[in-house]
Amino acid sequence: MLMKNNQSSEDYLESILLLSRENEFVHRVDVARKIGVSQPAVQKAIKILQAENYVGCDGMHIYLTPKGAEYAESIYERHCTLKQFLQLLGVPEHDAEKDACETEHVISESTFKAIKNFVTKNK
Repeated sequence: MLMKNNQSSEDYLESILLLSRENEFVHRVDVARKIGVSQPAVQKAIKILQAENYVGCDGMHIYLTPKGAEYAESIYERHCTLKQFLQLLGVPEHDAEKDACETEHVISESTFKAIKNFVTKNK
């Protein structure tokens, strides 16, 4: 879907997904705050994501396209599963959250499936 190992783009998509679950409208300033970047950085990223048909904008609001929503959901699933996996191993929640956020972008699909299977069996 998206370029392999493109952590920045994936972080934007995941953030837009989570913000859209919290608020009716997602604004650039909200994304900037959530990710911890400047609004010009958000503007640049949004243009790239629009060109790839992952997001759309209607003036002030940002929304995920169906393609973007599907991809963002898959990223978020990876994040949640990896966090659960690390916590099952005894990693403290704060560290599990941080490590899942990094790891979700780089593990292979086969490794993720094995971890997901493990988490499902050990909940």
